[in-house]
Amino acid sequence: MTSVLTQDTSVKCPVSPSEEAVWSRLPWKARKVLEHFQSLRHGQLIIHLPEGTLTAGTPADDGLKVNITIQDHRFFNKVALGGSLGAADAYVDGDWSCDDLTALLRIVCRNLDDMNRMDSAWNRWGLAFARIAHRLADNTIKGSKKNIAAHYDLSNELFDCFLDETMMYSSAMYESPETSLEAAAIAKLERICQRLNLQAQDDVLEIGTGWGGWARHAAKNYGCLVTTTTISENQFDFAQRRIIDSGLSDRVKLLKQDYRHLSGEYDKVVSIEMIEAVGHDHLVEYFQTCERLLTPGGRLVIQGITMPEQRYERYCQSVDFIQKYIFPGGHLPSVGAMQEAVSRCPNLRLVEAEQFPDSYAYTLRDWRKRFFDHEEEIRRLGFDDRFLRTWDYYFCYCEAAFLERAVSVGQFVWEKTKY
Repeated sequence: MTSVLTQDTSVKCPVSPSEEAVWSRLPWKARKVLEHFQSLRHGQLIIHLPEGTLTAGTPADDGLKVNITIQDHRFFNKVALGGSLGAADAYVDGDWSCDDLTALLRIVCRNLDDMNRMDSAWNRWGLAFARIAHRLADNTIKGSKKNIAAHYDLSNELFDCFLDETMMYSSAMYESPETSLEAAAIAKLERICQRLNLQAQDDVLEIGTGWGGWARHAAKNYGCLVTTTTISENQFDFAQRRIIDSGLSDRVKLLKQDYRHLSGEYDKVVSIEMIEAVGHDHLVEYFQTCERLLTPGGRLVIQGITMPEQRYERYCQSVDFIQKYIFPGGHLPSVGAMQEAVSRCPNLRLVEAEQFPDSYAYTLRDWRKRFFDHEEEIRRLGFDDRFLRTWDYYFCYCEAAFLERAVSVGQFVWEKTKY
């Protein structure tokens, strides 16, 4: 295998004459990495190094330009070994910083073909090991509980620092960029209730309680009975307290069960950004479970983050920052993958769908602001600089992806036929 680490040939100088002196002082490996950055076609990088400053890429039509400061040459080692995931590792380790992380990651999204080529050339073995680790985090019944605990059981207090009063950890629905986070979150809750055609006499199942925000909203405002399930210990305890404090114990039944173990029959089924924890290999079982639990004529509403069809096959064979650092076992289905799974459910019919990626970008923007507004409190909870950088990258990575349509989010409605 030819590697950037074993090649020993000279690297051509792709910079302007005024930058040649800086270029000549760089180690070979740094020049090899930076040469690749010169191929960026949509966006410009101003790269500040101990040796001086270089410019890479091409000015974007909308003027997207970012200043990057390389604090340690370890950055180049990590990119050479790990490609784009190595660059993320280097950020988490504090090897580089920039003046607008979301803008930088938007440039990455706009140059995905170039980034994929870089990963294919430099990260063959690292990606193979990452794939093995991801496969070991498969969402079996036992694996799902472990994967959910790794993120959602970090600390209820942590999530309380950046979520709004509804404690909804999913995309809100913004009327405009200026809408408040809480108003947008309530708008999302209402839209789901409307899509379910929720009635007071309904017996409703929610797969994925979160911290109980939707269950409490539906029971309080529509008078329906809600059964909701989670496999997170921390979420279960928090939601139970909130349900009791809200005086809704007679309307909301809280379970601690995997969706595959659920039984009964419900007029409506809802699942809000839980499908990302299902995994491609379990989509058929997930939708068949939803079909089994629905009464004839009932409605299923799923809000989920989706991957574009043209990138789905490659995505299924790779591992990204979110899967490595944030959501072990996480997987974004494509709309086509969901519909292919539903094709194994003879009684489900897709009747409505709406996508709203801009709203998720605004949600992440607001979460990030609230997160760092509470930085001191988060540090008091025991989270360190590395954790803060990881979550900074997480928020910006996702915001950029939604802004550039590298991913989307939608609400999808299926009905179960009556006959």
